[in-house]
Amino acid sequence: MTESSSSTLPSGTRLRSQVPPQDCWDLSKLFPSDAEWETGLTEFESQAGRILGFKGTLQESATRLRAALDFIHEIGQLSERLAYYAHLRVAEDVGNSASQRRMARYQNIATHFAGQSSFFAPEIQAIPDAVISEWMQAAELEPYQIYLHKLLRYKPHILTEPEERLLALQSEFSQTARRGFDALTDVDMEFGEIETPTGPRPLTHASYAFFIQQPDRAVRQQAYTQYLQEFHAHRHTLAALYNGSVQRDVYEARVRNYPSSIAAHLFDDDVPLELYDQLIATVHEFLPALHRYYDLRRRALKLDTLRLYDTRVPLVSGIETHIPYDDAVDQVVASLDLLGDEYVDTLADGLRSGWVDRYENKGKRSGAFSAGSYHGDPYILMNYKEEVLNDLFTLTHEAGHSMHSWYSIRHQPFQHYNYTIFVAEVASTFNEMCLADYLKQTTDDPAMRTYLTNKQVDDVLATLFRQTMFAEFEQRTHAMVEQNEPLTVDSLTEVYSQLLATYFGPAVPLEEYSALEGLRVPHFYSAFYVYKYATGLAASMALHEQVRQGGAAERERYLNFLKSGGSQFPLEQLRDAGVDLTSPEPVRTALNRFAAWVDELETLLAL
Repeated sequence: MTESSSSTLPSGTRLRSQVPPQDCWDLSKLFPSDAEWETGLTEFESQAGRILGFKGTLQESATRLRAALDFIHEIGQLSERLAYYAHLRVAEDVGNSASQRRMARYQNIATHFAGQSSFFAPEIQAIPDAVISEWMQAAELEPYQIYLHKLLRYKPHILTEPEERLLALQSEFSQTARRGFDALTDVDMEFGEIETPTGPRPLTHASYAFFIQQPDRAVRQQAYTQYLQEFHAHRHTLAALYNGSVQRDVYEARVRNYPSSIAAHLFDDDVPLELYDQLIATVHEFLPALHRYYDLRRRALKLDTLRLYDTRVPLVSGIETHIPYDDAVDQVVASLDLLGDEYVDTLADGLRSGWVDRYENKGKRSGAFSAGSYHGDPYILMNYKEEVLNDLFTLTHEAGHSMHSWYSIRHQPFQHYNYTIFVAEVASTFNEMCLADYLKQTTDDPAMRTYLTNKQVDDVLATLFRQTMFAEFEQRTHAMVEQNEPLTVDSLTEVYSQLLATYFGPAVPLEEYSALEGLRVPHFYSAFYVYKYATGLAASMALHEQVRQGGAAERERYLNFLKSGGSQFPLEQLRDAGVDLTSPEPVRTALNRFAAWVDELETLLAL
């Protein structure tokens, strides 16, 4: 079908084949075609068996260990290219059977290779401490010092070779819960249409955010109710899938001798459990400020009672935006001028030249993400809508991730280029703050300034308060399984209802299906992930202030942080950049800023 005929279709109903190429990402830097991906897969399969030639030899010498490390990282680069290409092709149309088959074939071979290479970590762990310490001082292993240091930390949690092989062979089906959730929510669920003043419009994951911000309360209520009703219809399946995911987390933690599943996940980043608990406690200190904001919102909307579907609509009426994609790129780039020419020129070119899959199509994964790998571009999935201002912020958010990848890849070797999610959220929310400042400075419309202040308040709410609430939910549900309490629809909704009541306060009543929200969050299938949004925002608010108030030295320190990749543990990276998250002060300072913005908003609204 031609571009002109496809453009007559609503973007959410357009088939992938009807999307113009210039609106799609260009995956050719990973593989120029599906056929060349097939060639790469064949090479991966044929080369994978070479790993067995190193079995039983890693203790012979530093030279032999270096050869094995070179091979494992060389084949790792090919594996990563194959995985990212397959993953991105699935994301662009989850229902495409050829893409699903491509991913499944890669996973089968990767799982087999993981089984073959399961001896690798235990053999390194078995090298006597004195020997491996001496080897690591030699120039021969210098490129792998960071890699080996991180690997050796896991010695208490590495199992025997047969046990590691069994775990490796489980890697594919251990993702069944997540894949089932994705298939159910992205493909099988149908949400119908919403009646709007301009006629019926399809309700999807992507359009839900649009409807829930509409000034027409009836539209908001219908979208909220209709959306969650579909989750209610599948509640038992969703509860079973989430239970399977939590059971997997607990099983893996126990098998590897961690005291708990949360301890296992925090270990990767060398984050103390006290930081997680401290985040929740500090956020609870500021719940009165959050409840005061909800009351402000009720008064601004002139409502007797604030309902959950009223909590995201902008408080300033009459603000309409229509920002075509190219204009969005212009604004994102202009807002980041404080980061220098290399940053903005690289980003401008990437956002216009194949990094971004721009618009929604039928079967496309909902939401947005950045996928930066060592080869290829740092790709961005969007479901961009010109009339939703938040999508402009989503674009700069994902651009922050992608530029983090771009800098890391160019300054770190493959073995430790990949930064952790913990620090990734710093770069993305830093960009959002730059954009908010830019838009407030460049508007002469008092209503728009009020709107943007309202958005700043809501963003802190969404990232610090809401993600911490999610973090509490994960902590409680995993603890329940560890204490042999069953996760059922009733028990999960009870926990989530309690959290909703705590965070929204007694003045915001719950709706019939409100507690089902806890069964629709994709991030829960990557356990103990969401708290990093909250800590990342606190860190980025501090770094943004340093760069904004400082000069070339502060900018360079921030760019060095982006360049550091995974060469340090995240708390060390942030400490070097000027933020100490082991103290509650960065979170407390961010929440004090939230309270000040609430005061500013009340003044602007003249309430």
